[in-house]
Amino acid sequence: MTRPEAPADAGRDLRSRYTASDLGVFTCDEASRFVPQGDGDPQTDVVLAWELLYRLEPGLYDRLASAERLHPGVVDWLPRGVDRIAEVGAGTGRLTMELIEHGQHVVAVEPALPMRRILRRKLAEAGHGDRVRVVRGFFAQLPLPDDSAGLVVACSAFTPSPGHGGEDGLAEMERVCRPGGWVVIIWPNHLDWLAARGYRHVSFPGPMSVEFGSCDEAVELAEIFYPKAAGEVRRRGRRDVPFEVLGINPPRDLACKVLSR
Repeated sequence: MTRPEAPADAGRDLRSRYTASDLGVFTCDEASRFVPQGDGDPQTDVVLAWELLYRLEPGLYDRLASAERLHPGVVDWLPRGVDRIAEVGAGTGRLTMELIEHGQHVVAVEPALPMRRILRRKLAEAGHGDRVRVVRGFFAQLPLPDDSAGLVVACSAFTPSPGHGGEDGLAEMERVCRPGGWVVIIWPNHLDWLAARGYRHVSFPGPMSVEFGSCDEAVELAEIFYPKAAGEVRRRGRRDVPFEVLGINPPRDLACKVLSR
């Protein structure tokens, strides 16, 4: 049974929103990946706090992801006319809705049930339910055949850590990609780690801002996700906030590899 979303409390940042008592929301598979020792404290482990956010307050996450728009050059760069695209860690569809224009069919893999529900609803509302198949799966165990996609992509989801990609996750993405196809990591961290595994870095220039729905939403979400910048966001009084004000790298980068085997 899925726990209902907790009400958003704009006065609490992400680390303080959840406690160890919330870990029961994880399925057995999720717990084995995110709390393998059977315990954890989201108030000291921000990665764990994000995983709880995805399951307890997916609508709150979707509001943030909708504001953090990708650089248009990233989307334009992706190959077009691909017969099948596999997206790993699809979330609530930040990239999925864009991929529809690049391929005949998209398989969106997302482990968190509440996120899959939001994504399916968005696709149905946009009339794309027949173009995208949303499935449950993890980086290290993708429910897809070998050599089944011409483009395998992850956006703001892959990291070198085993629970969120790592060596096994990268190997799975490459297993699913057919020879001559592309494996692409969008908005990557640890570029050196990817470069050591044959991935090329591509970046697109120009100013970028997080485009919140209103000034009030900018302050509310900054207090939760960028608490150190919340005062400056409030002082500026604008709905659009440059990424540098928030202290994070903008989503202008990707790491890519053409698979040859």
